[in-house]
Amino acid sequence: MATVKNEAGRRTRAPSALPRLLAASMRGVRRVRRPATPTAPAFDLAYVRTGPRSSLPIVVIPGGPGLGSVLPYRRFRRRAAALGLDVIMMEHRGVGLSRAELDGHSLPLSAMRMVDVIDDLAAVLDAEGVRRAYISGSSYGSYVAAGFGARHPERVAGMLLDSALQSVADRDAERAMIRELFVDGDARIAASVRELLDDGSDPRILLGVLRAAYELGGEGLLEPLLRQRVRGARRAGDSGRRPGRGSSGRGSVWSALEAYVDKGESEAHVPGFYEFDLVGAIAFRELGFGPDPDGSVLDPSLTYASIADRFPRFAGEPFDLTAAAADFDWPTVLLTGSRDLRTPAAVAQRVAEAAPDTVLVEIENGHSALESHPLALLHALQRLSRGEQRRLPAESAMMSALPRRGFVAGLPRLLATGTRWEAALRS
Repeated sequence: MATVKNEAGRRTRAPSALPRLLAASMRGVRRVRRPATPTAPAFDLAYVRTGPRSSLPIVVIPGGPGLGSVLPYRRFRRRAAALGLDVIMMEHRGVGLSRAELDGHSLPLSAMRMVDVIDDLAAVLDAEGVRRAYISGSSYGSYVAAGFGARHPERVAGMLLDSALQSVADRDAERAMIRELFVDGDARIAASVRELLDDGSDPRILLGVLRAAYELGGEGLLEPLLRQRVRGARRAGDSGRRPGRGSSGRGSVWSALEAYVDKGESEAHVPGFYEFDLVGAIAFRELGFGPDPDGSVLDPSLTYASIADRFPRFAGEPFDLTAAAADFDWPTVLLTGSRDLRTPAAVAQRVAEAAPDTVLVEIENGHSALESHPLALLHALQRLSRGEQRRLPAESAMMSALPRRGFVAGLPRLLATGTRWEAALRS
């Protein structure tokens, strides 16, 4: 793919024609012209609206940042329409159908700012003649959703925050939960983690594998996977090979997870589906994705350390969402996963304590129900749109048991089966 230089002189991918080709036959895709500002050129912002029209549609904001909206969530919108939900999804500036300025070049990093993303969303509602809407955001999208509430409160009919990300300070809750589980928790898991670290495992990659396996399948997936990895590392050590990366101590399941977490977020570029290379500027400049490590084991601050030099340094958050939540006078649903290690339940609990009209619902899940358990999210949105959100806490078990239809729905079973096969073959 061709590249161009952005305003900082770094190489930036040119927009791909693929998203437009794939979206050409899709119904409901529209565009609204965003004017030039001191930090951004004019460009056309894409969005899609599906389902029966209503006076109070539901705006769904994916996470990332970097996830597209138009292409990845076609099935989600079809399911929503079947439930009678009027859904609007905006293609985030710098991603997919909203990546290019009018001359065809990629938008500059200077155009990537949270306030402008929020105002993009207001422009979409204006284009659709929508005065108020339900706003639903997942992970990073929850920050956009809450920021929209802080900046445009008169336009919010209700809100759903799925895997709420609300402050740079949430990193402390993330660290605490990770270390409680993998360092101070189950003795077998903690012992395996210590042994792998002592054997030279990269702490960043190890944490990524631990987090992915736990969020996907809990201790039932993680413990046997760790046990097998440790045995393989011991065999590699006994044979004189260094039991680090590339050794025969890795099974294919571990290797698959390791490759996934070591992809480098800005290098994992699938046009129209996931594009981090531009919007990463928001992540680092305004959301603190590159904080300094605290010096202790398994620090999530290391997750993005390898790409931090490609983006602006942290300059401060655009909102104090904890303070803003006290003025959220609309019904708010906080949906959290029991195995979410990126936005732990403690974050949602803090929002529930700050906002006056909230319902906290914990389901058996990992991170971001939009990707991992969309039927549960749709059920919650349906309740919220009907004014029935108070029924949700009593329905958490039912929501957890709904069929899994998300992007990663089949991975836990696949990984668990692969782990059992590898253990059997090596025994």
